Amino acid sequence: MPKTILILNGPNLNLLGLRQPEIYGRDTLADVAAACTALGAEHGLAVELRQSNHEGELIDWIHDARKGVAGIIINPGAYSHTSIAILDALNAYEGPVIEVHISNIHKRESFRHHSYVSLRADGVIAGLGVEGYQLALRRMVTITA
Repeated sequence: MPKTILILNGPNLNLLGLRQPEIYGRDTLADVAAACTALGAEHGLAVELRQSNHEGELIDWIHDARKGVAGIIINPGAYSHTSIAILDALNAYEGPVIEVHISNIHKRESFRHHSYVSLRADGVIAGLGVEGYQLALRRMVTITA
């Protein structure tokens, strides 16, 4: 049975490809899922991509990941800057965590420069567009081997 990598996406990422394409690009979350699923399959990994606009649902998925998910890639969206609850949930997860941001949060508004999730993340990728998800997945291949 292949190891599973969980890719979690926070609020507004369901609008990827439509919302502010000058910042986030034109690829959709379905495009990201297809690319990551294909890349995962090349490396013997199952990839499960989920998105929610609800903090509690993201937390529940992180809790569930404690039961056999090899690693979490998370783009918490705006919850990066506000959610101690997501940080606490990630701290209860023992596997590797990589945080992804499509835009470079450090070149944006000052409130986006801090991420609570980064306090737990084993790595952070920001500003590389949707390719950041695949780069995170490639790193998961290495650290979950």
